[in-house]
Amino acid sequence: MMEEGADLSVTIAQIVHRLKGAHLHSQLEKQARECLHRPEIKLESLKEDVRSFLKASGKYSISLACVCVCMYYRLPPPGHPAAPPEHTKEPLVYMRKAQASWEKRILKSLNSMCTELGVPLARKRPVSEQKELTNKWNEMGTDEPGNRRSYLKNPNYDCREGLTASSHWGLIQISLNVRDIPQMREAYPELSLTCSQLGIDDHAHIPPVVSEQDSAAAQQYSRQGCPTGFRAQLWALILNAMNEPEDIMHYEQLKAAVIHHDLLVDNLIYKDVKLTASNDDYYFVFEDFLYQVLLCFSRDTAVLEHFSYNSATPPKSYIQGKTGAEEFTVVYPPNGVIPFHGFSMYVAPLCFLYNEPSKLYSVFREMYVRYFFRLHSISSSPSGIVSLCLQFERLLQNHLPQLFYHLQAIGAQPLRIAFKWMVRAFSGYLSTDQLLLLWDRILGYDSLEIVAGGSVFPVLHKQLLSVCNAVLADLSTLKVMPLLQVFLFA
Repeated sequence: MMEEGADLSVTIAQIVHRLKGAHLHSQLEKQARECLHRPEIKLESLKEDVRSFLKASGKYSISLACVCVCMYYRLPPPGHPAAPPEHTKEPLVYMRKAQASWEKRILKSLNSMCTELGVPLARKRPVSEQKELTNKWNEMGTDEPGNRRSYLKNPNYDCREGLTASSHWGLIQISLNVRDIPQMREAYPELSLTCSQLGIDDHAHIPPVVSEQDSAAAQQYSRQGCPTGFRAQLWALILNAMNEPEDIMHYEQLKAAVIHHDLLVDNLIYKDVKLTASNDDYYFVFEDFLYQVLLCFSRDTAVLEHFSYNSATPPKSYIQGKTGAEEFTVVYPPNGVIPFHGFSMYVAPLCFLYNEPSKLYSVFREMYVRYFFRLHSISSSPSGIVSLCLQFERLLQNHLPQLFYHLQAIGAQPLRIAFKWMVRAFSGYLSTDQLLLLWDRILGYDSLEIVAGGSVFPVLHKQLLSVCNAVLADLSTLKVMPLLQVFLFA
């Protein structure tokens, strides 16, 4: 049995090695990632399942190759337990209800806006307007069209059970499994003070992962930071966003859809860019890129696929004149995502890495469907915004209790301060070089958990105890990775 397992591993390694650098390789890895969201795929039995399939089929097929790549790249190394696969949709009833309630509020606001402005949700642009938009596609920044306080609580949860006495002081009154400091040290060993970090240490080794087109090696390497000159290539490799001819053609089709049809959400995109990125010292120069990417993103129906593992439901509307007829409902906007204030900040940092719109678009879309959607969806996912908020409060209460209670005493609930950072993954708050170092680790560990926020507080500890919380208004001078290392390992 041991020899058989070794032979299988060698065979898989050979298959993957022969596929490296080929377009088929990236396609298979994308399929493998999709497989991980299927409830019938069990990581703990994946090796046995592959072995059984081999015996039963006696031949290699595309589905087998997909599973092989999946096993070769995504299973943890020996001695590390596999993370339990997430449910296809949100398993907790109260989370689903909270998400549904949130969606109703958003749709109500959108419909109210539509009524007040007297404009349809979508309309075909006149030919003259199509020509004008085509001509100014690369200069869209020169023109534009005309937090409620709450907390989340599990109704069946008794805060007296299973938690410390201080736990009920936070805003998140639910019981989710989030990591403490010792568990985070075990999960993020590459952040140890003994490990070299690019951006901190100058002598870190640069392996030839780009030339080898090894996605798994690139992901492992980015856990210690990516060199500035190679970051764009490494991220595209990790995300399988290789900008193939079909990707470029897809982007051009989306561009044509923008030119031919006007959507109400376009107004939200224009307004958000003007209020956020256009006023940011780092990102205002990328205004045109932001419009191009976000307007195309709103038309991209391929984004709908992520709702198969998202707790949210894509909003729907009726075809004009067919209100009430269920067979005439359509997803609106076409990608199922209603943009909100700050949405453009998910794209802005990527503009530093990619100057080709189609490549920028491909990378952003992958970043969104893997990570960013979790920052504005209510779910029990370990990388979801609810778990990040809970983890932030737990870390602060347990390891910096004096700071936590001081902030409460002066009327500054810590989570209210940190929430805006987390929901944007710190985009617009950290300086761009520090933000990209943080996002290196998001891709490297395939998790948003590192965004939980506790890392920014230790250096501000002494100042906060004597100065008002306005100190937190500017994070642009912080060095995020040294702080995170000190907080976790010092």
